[in-house]
Amino acid sequence: MHPFFYFYLCNRSISKLEIIYMFIKQLYTGCLSEAAYYIESEGEVAIIDPLRDTEEYTRMARERNASIKYIFETHFHADFVSGHLDLSKQTGAPIIYGPGAKTNFKAYNSKDGEIFKLGKISFEVLHTPGHTLESTCYLLRDEKEKPHAIFTGDTLFVGDVGRPDLSSGDMSSEELAGIMYDTLQNKILPLADDVLVYPAHGAGSSCGKNMGPETFSTIGEQKQHNYALQPQTKEEFIAAVTDGLAIAPKYFAINAKINMQGYDSLDDVKQKGLTPLSIDDLKKMMADDVMVLDTRHATIFTQGFIPGSIFIGLEGRFAEWAGSLLPFDKPMILVTEMGKEEETVVRLSRVGFSSMLGYLKGGFDAWAAAGETVDLIINVEADELAMDIPNDPNLLVVDVRRETEYADGHIKDARLLPLNEMNDLMNIAQFDEKQNLYVHCAGGYRSVIASSLLKRQGIHNLRNVLGGWGKIKEQKTIKVEKDASVLN
Repeated sequence: MHPFFYFYLCNRSISKLEIIYMFIKQLYTGCLSEAAYYIESEGEVAIIDPLRDTEEYTRMARERNASIKYIFETHFHADFVSGHLDLSKQTGAPIIYGPGAKTNFKAYNSKDGEIFKLGKISFEVLHTPGHTLESTCYLLRDEKEKPHAIFTGDTLFVGDVGRPDLSSGDMSSEELAGIMYDTLQNKILPLADDVLVYPAHGAGSSCGKNMGPETFSTIGEQKQHNYALQPQTKEEFIAAVTDGLAIAPKYFAINAKINMQGYDSLDDVKQKGLTPLSIDDLKKMMADDVMVLDTRHATIFTQGFIPGSIFIGLEGRFAEWAGSLLPFDKPMILVTEMGKEEETVVRLSRVGFSSMLGYLKGGFDAWAAAGETVDLIINVEADELAMDIPNDPNLLVVDVRRETEYADGHIKDARLLPLNEMNDLMNIAQFDEKQNLYVHCAGGYRSVIASSLLKRQGIHNLRNVLGGWGKIKEQKTIKVEKDASVLN
């Protein structure tokens, strides 16, 4: 069943055919692998896990002549800033958390088993700690009180469960995983096989490690295929869930804190971030060590950019990389494609940035047309790298993929420097000025980010390998190897 559907039930016990109407829409944001939900019955709406930009929810309600009654939060999100505050202010709907959630703003702490009516349907609160202590699922019951769908937040994903190491307080990951085991046994596994599962994330999110490609499922499918729901002892479960967890992005703790404590309204962030700035404005701000973030496409950025700019293109997992690499306490100026200014500000705000001071009016073209100094990154094809390796004793291949990608295959003698670690200057300052760096990732997006960071630190003798590992491994003369030791 598709996550965007109408659900009708016919009551034939009355003379006139009565149609009971329930509407559910999954609103999926690909660059964050995040799912919010719009659920409506008889003109009443519940929003679950809203994103920071709330216009889509209020627009849908207006167009459908409905009103938002509840804002349900499954937990304190770490990977994005929720839209709960702005949405509640706009609609008057209460913000509802599960048991134990402590906030610095007005919110309602529901009780385990509490029922919330929405038109002809209802939501039952299922307190499901494990991912976090306040984690809560919402079980949707139809007008006959039959369980129809469960909105699982980060408790249960398609193929996985939420990692237990993001918000543990004084508890260890193993202790939280043990709590998660009890949650699954007592709250999730007893549900009927036909209950739909709507999680908060899909594949690509760092909130789990083994998510499937689908963004919804059923309890029955998960009982069959999800490793975490298979028959096993608590000790076996704990070992399976805690094994192989990648380091959480550094912005996760910041976002969780923002979601607990509150934030500036998005309108205020946009008003400041959408201020047009002249070239002189930008130069003065750069002299005060303000960051310049360039969000144009990677292939365009490498051909010319403002010296010292950091590249993170909108075409990739933009917000995630911005949150992982950029400081939250440092103001920034934006350089974007024409017409992409608002999108850039909104996507940055989704992961907690509020320090955008404006954008360069006219973009990079205005800078170049004014005769200002321009920097660039030299791009090389993989076959050129293949020719240069045996002929340049100072050549160093810098592989900025993840450790697991590197272990599965890399150029012999390549230096591993995962992009997510490059916000640490100790890692960047490890190169000899005589070395000729050839930087690559899997396909070319991350390597341009890495190259911009290296150049910002004064390392200019570098080249970006177009097509990354995908093209490199096609070169028969380049020696490659596997090395799982980087994971040990």
